[in-house]
Amino acid sequence: MQHWDRIEAFVEVVRRGSFAGAAKRLGVSSSHVSRLVARLETQLETQLLYRTTRTLRLTDAGSVYFEHCAQLFDGFQEALAAIDDYQQQPSGVLRLTCASTFGEKYIAPVVNDFLARHSRLQVHMEFTNRRVDIVDEGFDVAIRTGALPDSSLIARRLCDRREYVVGSAEYFERHARPHTLGELAAHNCLRGSLDHWAFDVEGQHRTQRVQGGWRANSGLALLDAVRKGLGLAQLPDYYVEEDLASGRLVSVLDQYACAHTAVWVVYPRHRHLSPKVRQFVDFLIENRIR
Repeated sequence: MQHWDRIEAFVEVVRRGSFAGAAKRLGVSSSHVSRLVARLETQLETQLLYRTTRTLRLTDAGSVYFEHCAQLFDGFQEALAAIDDYQQQPSGVLRLTCASTFGEKYIAPVVNDFLARHSRLQVHMEFTNRRVDIVDEGFDVAIRTGALPDSSLIARRLCDRREYVVGSAEYFERHARPHTLGELAAHNCLRGSLDHWAFDVEGQHRTQRVQGGWRANSGLALLDAVRKGLGLAQLPDYYVEEDLASGRLVSVLDQYACAHTAVWVVYPRHRHLSPKVRQFVDFLIENRIR
């Protein structure tokens, strides 16, 4: 069994040239250092140091032993420095998932800016509209929109998000605008991956089942369909803001718009969060994406 405290005391005595110097370096008493070195010599059954009241020098055995032990402790210190540097600088592969259009438009540019600052980092982005289990599938970070379900993931808010029910100006020349959720039944509701739309009614979250003859799991395809007057659609603000401002699309049922939706960055709960995740999340928060 090795006693590393004895070896460390011996190395420091030689490097500092005295028991007092080693004791000061190690934060212990001189007598304690002396006892550690004496126990080491007993363990090895050989004398390592010649001691007098004025001088301290290595024996031949002590010189050989010090040469090897010094390399050992230098390597140990380098290992500590390496792990400290690893913990401070993002490195490895950052795996991120996000909804397709939002990720391509807003998240990818921020990821690229972050990557340009950290040459030791690699990135793997997966843009998909399915809900990814980031723990089981090995992702570091996910960007989620809307209301979050209860989970063990840590979530930080990135920005606000609002859903609009929209139709084209041409569509409303042919169809009356709905003023209640029940009136949606009279319209061709263009659907994405869900059969219901989300609303707030008198402060309570509510989902409304909708029907129509058009469906696709693509926000951009949905936007094109509503622009061409095929029906009504519920789409996030980042799809329709420009069209609403130009008058190409018209929003309805604004009084029922969900008030508490947002875009979130989520990541697994770890006791020691890796630098790549911690610094990337901070970078996202600091660089407002919208």
